[in-house]
Amino acid sequence: MPEIQIEIGGRTFTVACQPGEEPFLRAAAQMLDTEASVVLGQIGRMPSERMLLMAGLMLADKTAGLEEDLQKAEDTVRARDRALSDAEQRLADRARRIAEMEEAPSPNPGQVSVPVIPAAVSDTLAEIAARAEALALEVEDGGATTET
Repeated sequence: MPEIQIEIGGRTFTVACQPGEEPFLRAAAQMLDTEASVVLGQIGRMPSERMLLMAGLMLADKTAGLEEDLQKAEDTVRARDRALSDAEQRLADRARRIAEMEEAPSPNPGQVSVPVIPAAVSDTLAEIAARAEALALEVEDGGATTET
């Protein structure tokens, strides 16, 4: 079992670990050393046990905050997944209904069935026709006034 030297808060410690875990242990020690430096900067010299305790508590607080953020992000992803699934289901239902309408036999055999035009399309066409008529009247009125 390899032993490595780590430095935390200006103090050196010898720590044993499993083979291959050395990089992870060094990274964890670096994080703890960063927090210990903050503690020592605020409080000053203190026993190793207290320094390590305070640094560990600070890391635990940061970890708890990150876990809370992660939980919120996971909740958001789950909600979006549900919304996406619902939208996909609605789309599939609509596609199925359209296919059923297209495959449905004509109510009057021998006659071609005409699809129903949605109300929004009819309303838009009526509005365009009204605008065209208004423009035509303006052109006619404009032409009549220039001739007299």
